[in-house]
Amino acid sequence: MVREFTLPDVGEGVAEGELLEWHVEVGDTVSEDQVVAEVETDKAVVDVPSPVNGTVRELLADPGDVVPVGDVIVTFDVEGETSPDASDSRAAEPRDGAASVESGQDAAESDATAAEEGSTADSATGNGEAGRVFAAPSARRLARELGVDVAAVDGSGPGGRVTESDVRAAAEGDGSDADDGDDEKQLKSVVSRIDDDAGDGKSSVGDGLKSAVSRVDDDGSDTDGASGGAGRTVEAAGRERTLAAPATRQVADDLGVDIDDVPTDEVRDGQAFVDEAAVREYAAAQQRAQEADAEALADAADASGAESAAAATGADDAGAPVETAEGDRREPYSGMRRTIGEAMERSKFTAPHVTHHEKVDATALVETREKLKARADERGVKLTYVPFVMKAVAAALDEHPVLNTQLDEDDEAIVFRSDRNLGVAAATDAGLMVPVVDDVDEKGLLQLASETNELVAKARERSIAREEMQGGTFTITNFGAIGGEYATPIVNYPETAILGLGSIEERAVAEDGEVVARDTLPLSLSVDHRVIDGADAARFVETLAEYIEDPTLLLLE
Repeated sequence: MVREFTLPDVGEGVAEGELLEWHVEVGDTVSEDQVVAEVETDKAVVDVPSPVNGTVRELLADPGDVVPVGDVIVTFDVEGETSPDASDSRAAEPRDGAASVESGQDAAESDATAAEEGSTADSATGNGEAGRVFAAPSARRLARELGVDVAAVDGSGPGGRVTESDVRAAAEGDGSDADDGDDEKQLKSVVSRIDDDAGDGKSSVGDGLKSAVSRVDDDGSDTDGASGGAGRTVEAAGRERTLAAPATRQVADDLGVDIDDVPTDEVRDGQAFVDEAAVREYAAAQQRAQEADAEALADAADASGAESAAAATGADDAGAPVETAEGDRREPYSGMRRTIGEAMERSKFTAPHVTHHEKVDATALVETREKLKARADERGVKLTYVPFVMKAVAAALDEHPVLNTQLDEDDEAIVFRSDRNLGVAAATDAGLMVPVVDDVDEKGLLQLASETNELVAKARERSIAREEMQGGTFTITNFGAIGGEYATPIVNYPETAILGLGSIEERAVAEDGEVVARDTLPLSLSVDHRVIDGADAARFVETLAEYIEDPTLLLLE
């Protein structure tokens, strides 16, 4: 019996994941809990274990595919049960009523898919073996959305599998055979959908789209100018989070649509859900509204003799896709990179930043570390300067608790954290990650060094758990390990402060009227100015400097 396995919920709030690597091949025998795949979410890289003992029957996604939680990614022949077609392990068996579907799968969608597969199996044109239709769930879903009979599509994938590209090509091919052109076909599709819902005067994308489409309906084949409200734009939804299939997101990217702006009434798992049809409708309505605006502007310009229509429409170029030339390279802005970018954007444009810079004498710190380094080595611990700074920060936070806060905007409250959980930013191949060392104030130097080294190593190996990057109350970033003196660190939101460490180097310092060489450490402290004043930041740094300039004070902590 074939057991389907869907991508499980691999983390809180994660709606999809990018398949990085398969650890098994078709025909491999697997045991329960054996890792079969590696998936990158917007938080971390996670291992996906097998739910059963069995044999891998088919892999339904390729490395690089972004798979929604709940989509089938692999099928197994369950150990001890006879496969209906064991002679060909690559052949995909259509779902039957006994097929087990893992938790999280939309039951209605599953039923619809099963029904479709059942119907297409009878009328298949041979794009699979024995009349079966081989297609991933995402391709089947796209076919339904585009009105394509998946059984009639010639698959270009392995074993005749129908891919999403095949479905799109089939959809476009249907349009070319029709009397109407592609644009008109698309336009009519939009209109008919809205007309279907016109009984209550509302469409799935709101009144704005209805007005834009009605302008086209008026003449049936051509536009009649920008009159009559055609210049109205569809109101953007402006959500912070939207669930959508990868194919839908790709369509939105291709059309230059922000998927969070697409109106929808559909909800899944408490989140707004957008399908491809809604994206296309929104894009079409926006385009028509923009064209109407351009026409209106052009008419106005002609009438007054002031500006040309070309100049008026030229403003739209600001949002045009970035063109590439030969030798340029594009990489997807997704996964960890996108998560980092969104976090930085949110912090930068939510928390007004101010950065306080200071340079402290670290000569005693350098000497103390040299004394202890050999003993640490004997115990198998690499002792860097970071654990000293962590202890100093924890001590300084005790004296300046406003630096160890978070702003609860919903409750309009400043939360003073009692823990001293310090995040230590680590540069990895996938971007910046921030492991968190808990209870720094309760631990000794060697324990801090050991835990920090371990967490940073796990982050760079992409094996760190989500829980090990959560719960931080203050963050340290050591860009000095690479080089440089000062920077403007961005607060690790919703924390309110982050400390940047420059490189410890011997620099010229004026001392008792003479210029001497001293080991100095540049500090860059960024704070959320809504919560922390510049004076608070300066006082914190002064206290921190006392501990760094005389590390023996840490013995009292």
